Amino acid sequence: MGLNKKSTFLVYFTAFISALTLINGCASMQQPEGGPRDTIAPSVIKEIPENYTRNFNNKKILIELDEYFKLNNEYTEISISPTPEVNPFYKIKKKTLEIELKDSLEKNTTYTINFGNAIADVNEGNKLKNYSYVFSTGPEIDSLQISGKVVNYLDNKPILDATVFIIPVSRDSIFGKKRASIYTATDSSGNFRLKNLKEENYRLYALKEENGGDRVYNNAKEMIGFVSDDIKLNKDTSEILIKLFKQYPEEYRNVDRKIENDGRITIIYNRPLEKPAFKIIEPEIKDPIFNYSLNGDTTTLWVKKMEFDSLKIVTNSGNKILDTLTLKRSKRDTYTRNITFNTNLVANKIKPGTDLTLTFNVPIENIDKNLIAITQDSTRIPNYLLQAADKNNRVFKIVYPWKVKKMYAIEIKDEAITDIYGTKNKALKGGFELDEVENYGNLSLNMVKSDTAKNYIVQLLDEKQNVLKENPITKNEIINYPMMPNGKYIVRVVYDANNNGIFDSGNVFKKIQPEKIWLYDKEIVIRPNWDREEKITIPKDFD
Repeated sequence: MGLNKKSTFLVYFTAFISALTLINGCASMQQPEGGPRDTIAPSVIKEIPENYTRNFNNKKILIELDEYFKLNNEYTEISISPTPEVNPFYKIKKKTLEIELKDSLEKNTTYTINFGNAIADVNEGNKLKNYSYVFSTGPEIDSLQISGKVVNYLDNKPILDATVFIIPVSRDSIFGKKRASIYTATDSSGNFRLKNLKEENYRLYALKEENGGDRVYNNAKEMIGFVSDDIKLNKDTSEILIKLFKQYPEEYRNVDRKIENDGRITIIYNRPLEKPAFKIIEPEIKDPIFNYSLNGDTTTLWVKKMEFDSLKIVTNSGNKILDTLTLKRSKRDTYTRNITFNTNLVANKIKPGTDLTLTFNVPIENIDKNLIAITQDSTRIPNYLLQAADKNNRVFKIVYPWKVKKMYAIEIKDEAITDIYGTKNKALKGGFELDEVENYGNLSLNMVKSDTAKNYIVQLLDEKQNVLKENPITKNEIINYPMMPNGKYIVRVVYDANNNGIFDSGNVFKKIQPEKIWLYDKEIVIRPNWDREEKITIPKDFD
């Protein structure tokens, strides 16, 4: 049967709406996708006058890039050498950087404009690194170069983005005070190249700062390195190796002191002390408790009665007085204490042949053993020993003949422990078991000295370069490390030049390099239930 006009219209209209809905629906399902993240830095496509122009007499330099860019900290990142009295003026016009020279230039002189990390693209901030623009006001361009590599002193690994700079010997007094104008940055392999240098005597430095920086060595947290001898540059010089180290500050000072919320007093200083010895000289305090950190740069102090208005504390290293500080408190201050402890367990297992050690966060006055329950497979054991293991009563050991394949639990009930302030603990508990001997190996290092007149320090490191063991040696000897967990270990040897038994860092101001370090080139793997002996011959000379 045929359709009337109204029905025909409805059919076509419905089909039109359905098609339009389908098109819109399909379009809405396709979200625009962003492309891969831009990781490419801007690049220079044109320079007016051209880079390395001779007989330069312009007042403006135009540098065109391949994309829109911005300048970051142009007056600190960009440097020109030799430095003019008046800094150039930098202006961005679309994709072009316009540099207006405000000062007259010296005759027959090569100028280098180093841009550092100043130039970056607008969207992602990708930086154009190590770009420089060079020109000469005379007929010749200085063309000498210095190249080499920068590594970490402790592990010889390359340092990325270290600043390498030279200072003419005649101007070396600016070191640590002003930025050097001739500098570059290292690549991912630690390599560097300083170009367009004139014939002169230089001192060469490398600096690694945290989070950028001002290219001036002025912070003990920064890593510094230097070449001991002046470089008399009259030809290209290459294969220079600079090792970065952290220098201990020459002058001791306290960098922080505070009373914590629990009444603990913390004093932090800027350099490790070999023999820290602190003393309260005002007011008279009965039985203060001092604890010195293993790395020798922090002192923790507990005073039983927090009734003082201020403390006057003298800092000694051995018998030498270094500093005196005053620490004040308000009588309205209140303190909140909670007794906690850490153990020597690893993955809830105790190492065979050791005691269970509890290290408390505060010195302990008294422990009621009757309120401490230790169970073996849910059965309470009554005959364990509880002994203080340090003079400050913060470390205690629980002595018992632990057995393998037994489950142990420790429960410290409420008010079992009283600290020096009279605070009592809330209930604490945990579980553990004795690890099996078969999970450990024994390591013996047969150390042989090629130079019998020298003394060394042998350091055993884990994979993360943490020093686990340290042994000074004065002769050929075997160093035994029993019951070592399975894993990978590194051996590092320090040439103990001054025979003091510790590693001494360098001093850039006194031109003293750190004591020499040698890394054994084999990684030592300890496997469960293995005995390994490694013969290591220390070379006669090493860097």
